[in-house]
Amino acid sequence: MTILKIARMGHPVLRTPAKPVENPTDPEIQRLISDMVETMEDANGAGLAAPQVHVPLRLVIFHVPGERSEGESVPLTVLINPVIEPLDEEMSEGIEGCLSLPGMAGRVPRYQNIRYSGLDAAGNRIEREASGFHARVVQHECDHLDGILYPQRMDDLSSFGYVEEMQKALKG
Repeated sequence: MTILKIARMGHPVLRTPAKPVENPTDPEIQRLISDMVETMEDANGAGLAAPQVHVPLRLVIFHVPGERSEGESVPLTVLINPVIEPLDEEMSEGIEGCLSLPGMAGRVPRYQNIRYSGLDAAGNRIEREASGFHARVVQHECDHLDGILYPQRMDDLSSFGYVEEMQKALKG
């Protein structure tokens, strides 16, 4: 396994819609998944999309620790060729960061309740409903597949900035 280089905001791979994965069980895809898991863990992230590691394919991985989601933990999930459907119009704002925008964060509106589907690493169909942080992580990672970074979803850029500076302002 290999820790991959993470593309940062401004790199063209992050602005380009990704292509579908044709064969989830292809050894190259399986190696990419393993490398992405190692990369995400090394970077202490909640999720990672293939375009973030310079691979323009519709593949994301994520997990939801219980302490981040009202006790609902979601184990490491591989989601290939995902589709997201909002279950209602309810939106909520939350602070998001991104491995492609290191050290930065901002308030982002997202659907509160979604259904998502796709394939797992073995090519089996996954379909789940998600809410709260779980829904936020899935939407954030899947945005990468459409060439969208979270600042593009923000309604008010005054909440966008460096985490370190924002923490200082809160303390001061």
